[in-house]
Amino acid sequence: MNGDEPIAIPITDVFDLHSVPPRDVKPVVEEYLDQARRRGFRFVRIIHGRGIGAQRETVRAILARTGFVTDFRDAPPEAGGWGATIVTLRQEPQAEPAEGCGQPPGE
Repeated sequence: MNGDEPIAIPITDVFDLHSVPPRDVKPVVEEYLDQARRRGFRFVRIIHGRGIGAQRETVRAILARTGFVTDFRDAPPEAGGWGATIVTLRQEPQAEPAEGCGQPPGE
């Protein structure tokens, strides 16, 4: 296995970007959002870390231009604060909400 092969990531309501190389953040976040929506998640939490805010800005730029993202905001302090973003997804008409996805993660 070389470093360029895709790795399957479980789709849950929390996605931690710490293990994603910065060059891969954009396509990985886009695919994660699409898959989370297809699975019926209404809210997801993306953990990007605090650092200098570069990952946060990258994630939020993606969210701002993703048509099925209806809202995003800092997570509450107990769920990562400004080191994580809570995202609200518009549901696909045929999607049934996944179990446990009716409340924002960490709230």
